[in-house]
Amino acid sequence: MRQHSSLFKIENYNNIFHNQKAQKMAKINSNLEIAERADRIREAIAALKREKSEIEASGWVAPADCYVARYQAKGQKYHYWYYQLKGSRSVFPKSNKKGEFSRFKHLGKAGSQAHIDGVNAVIRRGKIEQLTSAIEALYESWLDLYPDEEKAGHRVE
Repeated sequence: MRQHSSLFKIENYNNIFHNQKAQKMAKINSNLEIAERADRIREAIAALKREKSEIEASGWVAPADCYVARYQAKGQKYHYWYYQLKGSRSVFPKSNKKGEFSRFKHLGKAGSQAHIDGVNAVIRRGKIEQLTSAIEALYESWLDLYPDEEKAGHRVE
């Protein structure tokens, strides 16, 4: 009977040892996996930041909340269509008054260089806003890899 009890203790110790070893290995593997995922997120953020910088360097970027609008001007005989950048606030410097700003920037006729530049500037702004949003979302994802730390704006249970 005594031998049976000793054998049981040895098996029990072996099971505990193997379970602890397996838990340590699982934690090491889990930490490696988290590190790999964190690296992938960092690489994605870096790529998006590079793309954002390239867009900013490629030309003028329209201010936030601006869009290209078409408007009609009435002449003596005909109506003419022109384009302008419209902003929600006064951000465009007035050409005739120094230090004053307007909500509008005249772009001219359809297909003029100013019109094309204005459209491209609005497109650049949209791309930059999308990239910024994606970068912020990836950063939040990166923070989620480390749940033990309390984060501002996150519910902690």
